[in-house]
Amino acid sequence: MTDMPYLSRIRINPLRAESRKLLASPRAMHAAIEGGIPGPPDIGRTLWRLDGDNPHRPHLFVLTTDKPDWTHLVEHAGWPDAAGEHYAIRDYTPLLQQIAQGRRFAFRLTANPVQNTTQPDKPTPRQQQRLDAGQRRGLRLGHRTAAAQLNWFLTRTARWGFDIPPAPQLDGTHTADGQPPRDVRITNRHHRTFAKGTVTAKEAHVVMNAVTFEGQLQVTDPDLFTERLLNGIGPTKAYGCGLLTLAPLQQRG
Repeated sequence: MTDMPYLSRIRINPLRAESRKLLASPRAMHAAIEGGIPGPPDIGRTLWRLDGDNPHRPHLFVLTTDKPDWTHLVEHAGWPDAAGEHYAIRDYTPLLQQIAQGRRFAFRLTANPVQNTTQPDKPTPRQQQRLDAGQRRGLRLGHRTAAAQLNWFLTRTARWGFDIPPAPQLDGTHTADGQPPRDVRITNRHHRTFAKGTVTAKEAHVVMNAVTFEGQLQVTDPDLFTERLLNGIGPTKAYGCGLLTLAPLQQRG
């Protein structure tokens, strides 16, 4: 018997002191999220994303394998005495049952596009020390430009079980490589650096480029796609990257 996944949406009040702490630190937000999940921490299967479309009403989305309780987040970082739905928890299974070969969805993903290289342009002192010591494994570095970040995404969709169809509004146009533009865009880019733990040494810091992609996708491998939905895409999942959310589209004819 497999775990039943749940997708939650929590309203965050950005004016409260605890909210400001959580919004400023992915590490603190991760700890707060784990506090709402019963049982032992399950970092590998808990995915989350903070959507700030409206900076006055940011929403936190969390995918868990157990049914959570977000009362503590509402009390410390929400509007505990206000009217309305403070958080919503939905069974994710009905959406998973809609996944099929060729099915299209609107999507949103915040990911951390990275590359492995043994020849970084501007290595940090610690990275240079590792290279001088003959480290065989490449260094994991973030892609910094929007073009490189978009290329990272588009060249990996096949291994994630989906494809990005051509953008309908740009039908008939082509990119520099002769391919039609794809129905995906970057809507937010955020460079973040923060301490991984309580220590402040440079090597204990996390550096990431959180990039939000939006558009439409088409399922090419239902099993592989489902696995990515439940386990996330790319690195830095504990810090708000990797959660792919979907909205069903009307099926034509």
